[in-house]
Amino acid sequence: MSERLTAVFLDQASLDKDDLDLSPLSQAAGTLTLYSATTPEQVVDRIGNHQVAVTNKVVIDEATMQACPSLRLILIAATGTNNVDLQAARRHGISVCNCQAYGTPSVAQHTIMLMLVLITRFESYRLAVNRGDWQRSSQFCLLDYPIGELAGRTLGILGYGELGQAVGRLAEAFGMTVMVGALPGREQPGRPSLENLLPQVDVLTLHCPLTDLTRNLIGEQEIARMKPGSLLINAGRGGLIDELALLNGLQSGHLGGAALDVLTEEPPVHRNPLLEADLPNLVVTPHSAWGSREARQRIVIQLAENIKGYERGAPIRSVL
Repeated sequence: MSERLTAVFLDQASLDKDDLDLSPLSQAAGTLTLYSATTPEQVVDRIGNHQVAVTNKVVIDEATMQACPSLRLILIAATGTNNVDLQAARRHGISVCNCQAYGTPSVAQHTIMLMLVLITRFESYRLAVNRGDWQRSSQFCLLDYPIGELAGRTLGILGYGELGQAVGRLAEAFGMTVMVGALPGREQPGRPSLENLLPQVDVLTLHCPLTDLTRNLIGEQEIARMKPGSLLINAGRGGLIDELALLNGLQSGHLGGAALDVLTEEPPVHRNPLLEADLPNLVVTPHSAWGSREARQRIVIQLAENIKGYERGAPIRSVL
């Protein structure tokens, strides 16, 4: 293709906090128009005659595609594709490319951090210092909350793609034993079923996609099968865990703790019960595990690569 493609980024602020170098993307496109955010009512006008639309979370549906006949390429600034109607894109001859494996180091280190925060009772000690408990202590140290070690414990991993494997390597560096469980509908030799995995692990971490088979993967029965005092980590998707079942497991004391980077509703504007419970053994981070500056810069680079690949007639990271 000899012509340069014109591109519009519909929700730049969801990726860039004015700390990224966007020049690879602007150089890959003939022109690049940036919008901080775009409402559903603005999508058609803002895509207009652009040939490339870049979206992180803005929905591009069939009605939008019909109203924007110049659109030839949709770039998703993420891995998930649920905000783009892929079947409609195929019908309209529009290529769709996503970004892949950009956040592995960021999410893997965040996952280990969540384990460490729970096992060391970091939050309890931080709050104790803020209250002045250490300042009033008769001893040089404060040991009011039981501290554990990751070394010697068994980590169960559900979802053993690139990210799950990265977490496994870090866990082994901390002296943990790693067990990989089989996901429903994807049984593999050598991998125990979820039912058999749960009673054997001290920590369970989730890194699988959200599908019909994995929705509420960890519910009341699964939590009951976990070891008393075990820890549950979710940096995958919020819908993997039944949140009311998790709340009950924490309040009953059966679970030693849980740390989540994702919830079923994001942002949680409708009073999520986990956030209202004020539990000392629950840590929630705001879907920020992926968000290191390095990971977000890799997204920019991949977006540029995707444009160049399309222009060469050899699309990369195509999801159609």
